[in-house]
Amino acid sequence: MFLQVMQGKVGDRDALERQMELWRTQFRPTAKGFLGSTSGFTDDGQFVALARFESVEAAAANSHMPEQNAWWEKLAAAFDGEVGFTDCAEVDTMMGGGSDAAGFVQIMRGRAVDPAAMRDTSAEMEKALAAARPDIVGGIVGWHGDREFVQAIYFTSVDAARAGEKTMQDDAGAAEWEAMLDGPLTFTDLHDIRFD
Repeated sequence: MFLQVMQGKVGDRDALERQMELWRTQFRPTAKGFLGSTSGFTDDGQFVALARFESVEAAAANSHMPEQNAWWEKLAAAFDGEVGFTDCAEVDTMMGGGSDAAGFVQIMRGRAVDPAAMRDTSAEMEKALAAARPDIVGGIVGWHGDREFVQAIYFTSVDAARAGEKTMQDDAGAAEWEAMLDGPLTFTDLHDIRFD
């Protein structure tokens, strides 16, 4: 699987919404290797989209289509400034991956001390986490750059996520996971979410 994360400050939300709907109706049905996406807006006007493809090659094939380029030019004009892209050629899923049942999605960015060890430990902790945190309905982690990752966690709701966080504050598993981080995490909360 290949994951591409797009993020930028929105200047014209109506124009962005129109372009995204155009993609859903005209481009998505014929998109090569497209597996799905999660997108939404933050409270401070950022738009974030996580698009999943079967492979890097499938994503590249779509982005090189002339009609896709014309669509992107109009979408880019809806942003206020540059749009950032993160390409993740290595992807892990948690609890089956992202879930359309989520009412809240939180995106974390960080760097691992040892990505292989972190991936192994996360896989081992998945069952325990699922039992302890019924508010979590799925997750996806994309790896890129120098030990960096983008992790999207899918929750039933904001309130359930916040309550779940409190129950984990003194948990040994949470402390073990935090010890595998090389530096602080950054968080992006998506409240207004769309699934494709």
